[in-house]
Amino acid sequence: MVRASGRVVGFVIVLLLIVPIRAAEPLSGRWLLVSQEVGGQKRPTGDLMLRVNPAGKSFEFAYSTPVNDIQFVSLRFAARLDGTEADVTDGSGKKIGSVKVTKSGASLYKIVLEGPNRPTASGTMTVSADGKTLRSESDSSARGQSAVMHTVQIFARQ
Repeated sequence: MVRASGRVVGFVIVLLLIVPIRAAEPLSGRWLLVSQEVGGQKRPTGDLMLRVNPAGKSFEFAYSTPVNDIQFVSLRFAARLDGTEADVTDGSGKKIGSVKVTKSGASLYKIVLEGPNRPTASGTMTVSADGKTLRSESDSSARGQSAVMHTVQIFARQ
C-alpha cells in the first residue's frame, strides 16, 4: 500500500514538472473604483466594483454597484483576450453592444466597446507592477461627432 501511494505521489510530482501551469491573469480579481476623471474633471466614484474571472477560454467582466447591500450587475461581458468580439449585456441580460479585449503586454489590455445609441469607447486597462492597482483610460465619442471624452479610472484590488 505504501509503495502504491508513493508511486502516485511520484507520478503527480513528475506530471507537475512536465505540464506547464497556467499563470493567473494579472487582470483577474475584484477591483474597487477609487478615483475617476471624466473630461479632466474629478467625478464621484460611488461604489463601483469590477470583477474579472476566468470562464473557460474567456474572462468574465462584471461591473456592479451595491443596492440594498446586494451587488447589482449593471454591465457584463465574457471575452477572450485575443480581440474576438463578444456581447455586452446590461443588468437584465439584454444585449446593449459588443466588446473586443486584446492582451497587448504582460499587464496591458486594449478594449473597444461599442453599441447602438451609445458612444464608442476605446482604451486600455493596465495592471500595476505590484498588482494592486488597475488603471483604465478610454476615449469615447458619439457616432457622427468629433468631440472626444477622455476618462481615467483607478481601481484598487480587493
